[in-house]
Amino acid sequence: MAPFGKRQGSKRHRSPKGPFRKPFETQTPDFQRTLVIFAKAPIPGQVKTRLCPPLTPDEAATLHGSMVMDTIERSRALRDVTRVLACTPTHTHPFFQALGARHPIVLWDQVGDDLGARLHHAVQTACDRGARSVILVGTDLPTFQTSLATEALKMLAQYDLVIGPTLDGGYYLLALKTPAPSLFSQIPWSTDQVRAWTEQAARELGFSIGMLPMQRDLDTIDDLHAFIEELHAQQASGISTRTARVLTTLAARLLNRE
Repeated sequence: MAPFGKRQGSKRHRSPKGPFRKPFETQTPDFQRTLVIFAKAPIPGQVKTRLCPPLTPDEAATLHGSMVMDTIERSRALRDVTRVLACTPTHTHPFFQALGARHPIVLWDQVGDDLGARLHHAVQTACDRGARSVILVGTDLPTFQTSLATEALKMLAQYDLVIGPTLDGGYYLLALKTPAPSLFSQIPWSTDQVRAWTEQAARELGFSIGMLPMQRDLDTIDDLHAFIEELHAQQASGISTRTARVLTTLAARLLNRE
């Protein structure tokens, strides 16, 4: 996307067992500081479709899955933060169940008719459980670092809203302290105006806005080539390890197809 700026999905439903699963916790998690990672299951033909071609649906799904896993693994370094994986199509998908068995993370379903509704639902749900700081991130950022989330939490002491902007006009991170439905309503998702409209909505609410460093997400063919070029130039120290390996493999395959 920008993780929160590039695609809408179909309506998401609660699972029959409810939206939450707590694989590791033996007691109710402390949601005061919550990181919500939005993720799709790596189903071929349903993720990273804008990379196909030149990638095959299976290759695109492998790349997507690597970024989901890397985002979760990197976020483990956060201290005093409850991590939530907001899943689609449902947290009962085997991919998410495997992650929940491996990592101390809360699983819940994405709920809402569109992306904006799902983002608002995540914030509202966390705040209903006591959150005072909520960070929303996607899984399209190969260079995601814990320091970005840590800095966002610090900035919330000064700002009402913190945005991590992407080059394509969206954002890779949004942090706030209270539910604000209008931040996510009437936003032109899947366009390069997502961040601009979000900022305007924040200003209309009287919110102060803090900005994190600009980042490139991996959502288009141009993005794919840019990250591959960084790897070839050995300038990609920030790319997570698993995703870097997948990109290296894909680069070799693409070269052979020329």
